[in-house]
Amino acid sequence: MKDSIRLDDKPEAPSPASRRGALIGAMFLMATSAIGPGFITQTTVFTAELGAAFAFAILVSVLVDLAIQLNVWRVVGVSGRRAQDLGNSVLPGAGYALAGLDVFGGIIFNIGNVAGCALGLNALFGLDFKIGGTLSALLAVAVFLIRRAGVAMDRIVVVLGAAMILLTLYVAIISGPPVGDALVQTVAPDEVRFLVITTLIGGTVGGYIVYAGAHRMIESGLTGPENVRGITRSSITGILITGLMRVLLFLAVLGVVAGGVQLAKANPAPSAFEHAAGEAGLRMFGLIMWAAAITSVIGASYTSVSFLVSFSPWIERNRNRLVVAFIALSTAIYLALGKTPVTLLILAGAFNGLILPVGLGILLWVAARRRDLLGGYRYPRWLLWIGAAAWVLTLYLGWNSLTGMADLWD
Repeated sequence: MKDSIRLDDKPEAPSPASRRGALIGAMFLMATSAIGPGFITQTTVFTAELGAAFAFAILVSVLVDLAIQLNVWRVVGVSGRRAQDLGNSVLPGAGYALAGLDVFGGIIFNIGNVAGCALGLNALFGLDFKIGGTLSALLAVAVFLIRRAGVAMDRIVVVLGAAMILLTLYVAIISGPPVGDALVQTVAPDEVRFLVITTLIGGTVGGYIVYAGAHRMIESGLTGPENVRGITRSSITGILITGLMRVLLFLAVLGVVAGGVQLAKANPAPSAFEHAAGEAGLRMFGLIMWAAAITSVIGASYTSVSFLVSFSPWIERNRNRLVVAFIALSTAIYLALGKTPVTLLILAGAFNGLILPVGLGILLWVAARRRDLLGGYRYPRWLLWIGAAAWVLTLYLGWNSLTGMADLWD
């Protein structure tokens, strides 16, 4: 098994075609890690609760996500160092603390990802939640047993990501949402909830997700100031993909709830798709949810372990075993917990939103004060300022989410 997984294929001199492929893979790894089961469940639950007013939360979260992702990709990409290595360079031990938080958050998120696989297979085939989660975890392990797992991972997330968007677009069209009302509420909402915005941000760029594409990009050898344009373009495109998926899913569900339909509380997302397109809609939801969940299991496991590999040669040598163990541990915890999948998915996004300011603060310090770590690169002041503004906002939103998380668990 030692040579069976090669996640760190690093070409000596990547050709333009391989460079583009690596950037696309990194972009979709970030996007599909964000478009996970929590993303789908959160969007459905909050659309049912807020209606068209949820559009404002989407807008704010996308703007914050852009500010955060632009800075993370720029700092990590230009420096050519993973986030934990930059942390230890700034303050001894900071990288270890960041890695610990992100791995713990990754476990929580991956429990939700396995739960999402269970939700998808339940809607698609009627499988029991525990059986569906276990089978999906085994499939994720099989992906990592492929010899060139890095290349396979890139291709899988691109194909499944495109499929999710197209299927959701179809449902959004046939559900007939009140688009005009949604546009008005985007800038003048009837209701604003801080926990909702925090959960969206946490689910899109919180925890390990914000580093998924950037760490993959490093392991593909695409780093340094000479690649700034491609790094920037990929980071923006990845967030726009997640924003598009969020909007399409929001419109699909809004078209259902605006007609007075009450979604099933225990499992609202499949209920919305079934009301929109009947039995076919339920099956489509199952496929969308499962695709979102299995790509997120892959992304969470890969990225969480990437936070550990630079700390010890032993960890690097046994990286493949650690990835498999990470999936196994997440699945075991999911099977042991008594909480419903929906509760786990909401909590996962909120928790990862809480740990987001830690890593972002470290990277912004590198951008502002440690030009030596960036190879002498002059960091744009405007980018630093919007990153700092996003960091302050994540602190404020994270504080407001603490009581909300307690209420969700109760």
